[in-house]
Amino acid sequence: MSVLELLPAIDVTGGQAVRLSSGSVDAGSWGSPIDVARSFDEAGARWVHLVDLDLAFGRGENSELLARVIRETPVRVELSGGITSRAAIEAGLAMGPERVNVATQALARIDDVCEAVDSFGERVAVCLDVRGDRLAARGGCGEGGDVWEVLRVLNEAGVARVVVTDVTRDGQMTGSNRELLERVADSTDARIIASGGVNSLADIEALRALGIEGAIVGKALYQGAFTLADALAVAGCEED
Repeated sequence: MSVLELLPAIDVTGGQAVRLSSGSVDAGSWGSPIDVARSFDEAGARWVHLVDLDLAFGRGENSELLARVIRETPVRVELSGGITSRAAIEAGLAMGPERVNVATQALARIDDVCEAVDSFGERVAVCLDVRGDRLAARGGCGEGGDVWEVLRVLNEAGVARVVVTDVTRDGQMTGSNRELLERVADSTDARIIASGGVNSLADIEALRALGIEGAIVGKALYQGAFTLADALAVAGCEED
């Protein structure tokens, strides 16, 4: 069975790491993003999913702090949040992450996203925030296009990786939407990162069985549903 790469999430607002439920910040803070990243590294993580929530929601940014996280911790970083234009992609990549995630909002200008896919290749992933069969960008408003048509266009552009989130499950700990992930896997040759709803070691094991590349884990990890070390073991990361 293939390894499922786990990416523990660090969502940052106002300089602090926080928890999310369906895109909204929960009460309370988890402190320094650098300390959180270091704790994930010490637990054996090879990646973190680092999100600038303020940039995503248009209320400021934490770029200097996130650049420090990238510089000062040895884990590989997938940088996300508010990356909606070529300029934002270039600014994000200049901070030094392994890759950046192009926000679902950017797909309103899909030709620009396809150009970025062509220009940056493996260093960009495209976020597909989904509700049913429609795009539903977190941090935005209203309903977007048909996810399957958008995926067809991205496939033609040669997209390397997509990050698939069922927004109705994000931060809810109700389990991953494996049916959605299976449909995406049947519709693309791109590598798939699952996001939203991971709630147990059994869920992680089931995601691994799908043969997708990775999964973002957030609230369940912070609330103690499982330890990162146990999750990495179930995902097969210790075998690689």
